Amino acid sequence: MSLDGFNRDPIWDEHQWEAHLNEIERRSEQLRRFITSDPKGNTPRWITLLQESIDELDAVEAFIEEELLLDEAYFPDDDDDWEDEDDEMDDDDFFFSDDDLPFMSSDDDDDDFDYGEDWKELSEDFTFSDHGNIENLEIYRESMALAVDVLKWAETIPPQLQHRLVHDFVSNILKISAKLAGGYSFGFEQDVIGGNIAYTKKALYASNDGLTTLSTMKDEPFLTGKSYSNFHSRLFELRNDIGVYVQELRDKFQFGFE
Repeated sequence: MSLDGFNRDPIWDEHQWEAHLNEIERRSEQLRRFITSDPKGNTPRWITLLQESIDELDAVEAFIEEELLLDEAYFPDDDDDWEDEDDEMDDDDFFFSDDDLPFMSSDDDDDDFDYGEDWKELSEDFTFSDHGNIENLEIYRESMALAVDVLKWAETIPPQLQHRLVHDFVSNILKISAKLAGGYSFGFEQDVIGGNIAYTKKALYASNDGLTTLSTMKDEPFLTGKSYSNFHSRLFELRNDIGVYVQELRDKFQFGFE
């Protein structure tokens, strides 16, 4: 998401950002249906993404990219209250590819071992900074793994049993990764970390909603006791870890004012 360089003066807190993001989500609903070629919203997005993707991981990444693009469409390019100073950030930066690894060239020439600050993306020491990479964020990795497994499970459910609760559960699980990615794209600087917090709180809400829906489905024939226990324990722990992360981000925000 191209949020790098967008600033508000005075600095917004998480509540102001959250109100702004809620409005963005409301306005993006019509655009969402347009780009998904499903104006009536009859087909759950996760089903279409699986049909269009190579595998479950590819579908999760496609969902995240789509969510980021939808939100980005409503961030102003030119507004009196916003200031755009940097080049846009490519959404693909969230997903680390082999081509991006700053390894030494094949000729082993030490003089070519100059990568600026790119090396910081490989180090967990810079995870909570604008130089880090979201792949080093443990809750993001866990959310991705859970989303992949939930999609694999959902694919095994006969179509006639894929009712609203199933769709709601899958959607909430997918949203967790997307909202974590959206928050991380804001960065950790004082003027934008409120947006990071607001997005991450949406991941927390999706986790809570997912737990509620999962409990409601507990006795459904398509959800075995083993699957329920697995999903519940992982989602419960992920929800708690996201809550801790939100508090850590709040501490960073407050520290900036001290």
